[in-house]
Amino acid sequence: MTPSKLVFKSLTRRKGRFIFTLLGIMIGMASFVTFMALGGSLKSQIERESAALGANLVVTPKGSCAYEQVSILTGEQLPTNITKDEVAAIRSIDGMQAIPYLAERSAIDNRPVSVMGMLPEETRKFKNWKIAQGDYFPGESSEGAVVGSVLAEQFGLVPGSDVRIRGSQMKVLGVLQETGGKDDLTVFLSLPVAQKLYDQKDLVSYVAVRVDRLDEVELYANKIKDKVALGVVSDKQMRSSVLSIVGTVNITLQMIAAVAILAAAFGIVNTMMTATYERRREIGILQAMGATRTGIFKLFIFESGIYGLIGGIGGAVLGGMAAVFATPLISQNAATSFVKGSQSSLDPTMFVGAILFSTLVAMIAGLYPALKASKLSPVEAISYE
Repeated sequence: MTPSKLVFKSLTRRKGRFIFTLLGIMIGMASFVTFMALGGSLKSQIERESAALGANLVVTPKGSCAYEQVSILTGEQLPTNITKDEVAAIRSIDGMQAIPYLAERSAIDNRPVSVMGMLPEETRKFKNWKIAQGDYFPGESSEGAVVGSVLAEQFGLVPGSDVRIRGSQMKVLGVLQETGGKDDLTVFLSLPVAQKLYDQKDLVSYVAVRVDRLDEVELYANKIKDKVALGVVSDKQMRSSVLSIVGTVNITLQMIAAVAILAAAFGIVNTMMTATYERRREIGILQAMGATRTGIFKLFIFESGIYGLIGGIGGAVLGGMAAVFATPLISQNAATSFVKGSQSSLDPTMFVGAILFSTLVAMIAGLYPALKASKLSPVEAISYE
């Protein structure tokens, strides 16, 4: 009988134990793959959102923490502490362009959406927007709303549709072309209209600044600080801060998945140790027929590897499916909107790596049982009842 047939016979001898051991491996690997898939695209998504902001500097309320920086990139609601006079002082500095934003929240069909108040024409040029359907704001204080392409698709909005924002009916003027960022999930209002709706007279959430000379970003940051008592952060600093937060969360999730994989590994050790004691007579017969200790060691390692291979394949498939179905269900907030706003990263290399990792972990888990099996003496083994 060939080694592969011996392994197959051993695996199927105790079907219940085989299935439950596999399930342990599959669940551990599925959780690992799910977190990897959801987190795999976070860095590129953050880079894309930072670029879509179009700013070299961001002026925030004094004392803003990293959470506010995350919220700027995700379109979450922010404190509105920057006054009209402060915005005017910032915009008076030569050699740069400053665009104020009012970041708020609302709900459409009981689902939360981002609402952004802005200066229509200046923001359009600043972000290089293009209209896919309908029209844009005819003036800086125009009533109505322009919506992102993904949001329009989600809620079936077209030019002429009505959308209720904070209890007020707004006519959809147009739909933006897809940007690939948070703007696709946002309702845009002219700044005066948004300030009136949200009772934020002459107040904004933050100011995005683009300087004419990139080598003088720090100089302009100091000029802004001299003019107003507000926080100023560069796009690089903000990106680094957000990546640090998201990276910490991602590592934590992967550590949780690693615990599940470790538990599965101990399950393999238990299964293989049990198999060693149950098959002592079989091991003795193999030794009597000329099987070497190395051969028996390899046989048990091969059996452990089969557990890892099958469990890894099943876990990778389950994890990929979970990532695909979980992405649209994640509620949008400052911690998760990068995930919701992006595609889960289903990289074939990741799947192959997960399967190889699962196989390797299983083979390592099988080392001790394989060593124990190979050290059994033929007489002791063959006389075992």
